[in-house]
Amino acid sequence: MTPAARVAAAIEVLTDVATRHRPASEALKDWGRAHRFAGSGDRSAIGNLVFDVLRRRASLAWRMGSDAPRALVLAGWNHLWGEPLKAIAAAAADPHGPGALSDEERTALLDGSLTDAPDWVRADLPEWLAPRLSASLALGLVEEGEALARRAPVDLRVNTLKAKREKVLSRLSRFEAVATPWSPVGVRVPVGERTARAPHVEGETEYARGWFEVQDEGSQVAALLAGARPGDQVVDLCAGAGGKTLALAAEMDNRGQVYAYDADARRFGDIVARIDRSGARNIQLRSPKTAEPLADLVDRADLVLIDAPCTGSGTWRRRPDAKWRLTAEQLAQRIEEQDGVLSDGARLVRPGGRLVYVTCSILPEENEERVAAFLAREPEFALADPAESWLAAFADVVPDRFVTAVGDAGRAIRLTPASAGTDGFFVAVMTRRA
Repeated sequence: MTPAARVAAAIEVLTDVATRHRPASEALKDWGRAHRFAGSGDRSAIGNLVFDVLRRRASLAWRMGSDAPRALVLAGWNHLWGEPLKAIAAAAADPHGPGALSDEERTALLDGSLTDAPDWVRADLPEWLAPRLSASLALGLVEEGEALARRAPVDLRVNTLKAKREKVLSRLSRFEAVATPWSPVGVRVPVGERTARAPHVEGETEYARGWFEVQDEGSQVAALLAGARPGDQVVDLCAGAGGKTLALAAEMDNRGQVYAYDADARRFGDIVARIDRSGARNIQLRSPKTAEPLADLVDRADLVLIDAPCTGSGTWRRRPDAKWRLTAEQLAQRIEEQDGVLSDGARLVRPGGRLVYVTCSILPEENEERVAAFLAREPEFALADPAESWLAAFADVVPDRFVTAVGDAGRAIRLTPASAGTDGFFVAVMTRRA
C-alpha cells in the first residue's frame, strides 16, 4: 500500500470508531479482515497512525477546527508524523488516497496553532475531567497530559523463578532492551516512531519458557510495594489474567500460598497457561462459580491485594480511545465497585495483616477519595507510611513526587507517565490493627 492509501485506510478506521463507538483495536481488526491484500507492515502503519491520532485528538481537532476523522488523520500525518504540506497535498490526490485537500484544510494544516488553546486541549485530555486532574496531578495538567499522550514502551517483568534480569537483557539485546529505572526485575524495550512495528517479544523462545511476562513497570512496582513474603497467605482479590498473581508468587519464591480470585471468571483468560509457563507452584485459583469461594480465608490472610476495577485512565498511552469514551456514569459505576471490593477484601485480612489497594487510574475519585472513605468506615485499618513500604521494596528513599496525601489519614504512592515513566498507578498500603 502507498502512504496515501494507508492514510485513507486510517480515516476509514477512525470513522468506524467514531460512528460505532467501539474500541479502535476492534475496528482495526475488522478492517484487516476485510482488506486481505494489506500486509502486516501496512496494518501496523495504519494502526500506529490511528492510535497516534487518538492520543492527540483534542489538540489536532483544535488545529484543524474540526474533529472529523479526515481532519484528524490529515493533521496527525502532518503535525505528529512530520509529513510536509506539499507531500500531503500530492498524496491526497492519489487515486488510492483520501481525496484532494480543500482550501480550508490547507489553511488549517499551514496555520493551525495551539497558542490560544486551553490547557485541556494542550494536554489532550477530556474537558470534563480537566478540573479534577488539574488539582491532583503533581506536575501540572499539560505536562502530565502530554506524557500520557506519548507511545508507551514495552515493559517486561523478569520471572525470578526461572531467570535473572541480566540474562533476559542479554537475550533481548537486539531489541535494545534496557533495565527499568525503578523495578529491580523490569526490562524495557523501546518502541519506534511513525510506521515502526512494535517489538513482538511474546514470539521469543524465552517468553515461551517463562523467563518473562509483559507487564508495565508501574504494575511491577505496585506488586513489589505489596510486600509479599515467603510463607505468607496472600489473596489476589481481583486477579484477572494473573499479572500481579505471578509477580507475588515469584516474590514469595514459591513458598506460602497465593489465592487468585476474580468475581468474573471470564477475566481469568489464559491464567492457567501463564501459571504453568511461570513455574509457580504456590498459586491456587478460586472460582466465583463455587459457593462461598473465599469463606475459609476470612480473617486469615497476611496480605490482600486489591487490583481494583477502574477507568484505566493510567493506561491511556496504550488505549487512547478509552479516554474519549469515558463518561461520568462509568466513573460512578467504578467507584461503587471499588467501595465494594475494599469491603470484601477487608474481611479477609487477619489482625496485623495488610490490605493493599491498587488502581491503574490517575483520577482522585478512584484513588485517594476511595481510600479515605474506606478508612472512615473501617476504623480497624490505617494507612502505612509509603516511605517505609518503598524502602522495604527498593532499598531506597521514595521520591517526593511519588507521594500523595490521602486527606488527613496519611499518604500513598502515585505514579504517572510524567513523574515515573510508567503507566499511571495508585498504591495504598493499609494495615489492620492487631
